[in-house]
Amino acid sequence: MPHSGRDIVWSEALGLLARTDHTGREVFRLTGSGWEPPVDVLETELGLLVVVALPGVRVDEMEIVIADGVLMVRGTRRWPPLDGPARAHRIELPHGRFERRLPLPHGTYQLAARDHADGCLTLTLRRLG
Repeated sequence: MPHSGRDIVWSEALGLLARTDHTGREVFRLTGSGWEPPVDVLETELGLLVVVALPGVRVDEMEIVIADGVLMVRGTRRWPPLDGPARAHRIELPHGRFERRLPLPHGTYQLAARDHADGCLTLTLRRLG
């Protein structure tokens, strides 16, 4: 039986929704040591700009280390404070320990600046050599 144009469009739309849902679940990957936040790494003339998505994570709950050519960001995302019992209808953001290790491009880097705003940690790494 031939498919109408409407059936094909509907099928493509459902496929797109399924892929989008799958991608959303893959953003925060679970590992043996917790979960891995997604990152963007941009190389500039002076070094690297690294943006780590950490919604709801306080600065004092993070550790940043550069050693042996690897940038490591780790910490804990805590549950929001509640005034009493709560029933969860949907939990999509991960909680608990997280750790992300990123091999850095060739060279030696030093943490030059860090900013935490709008749910993202932005690190500026200066290339030393």
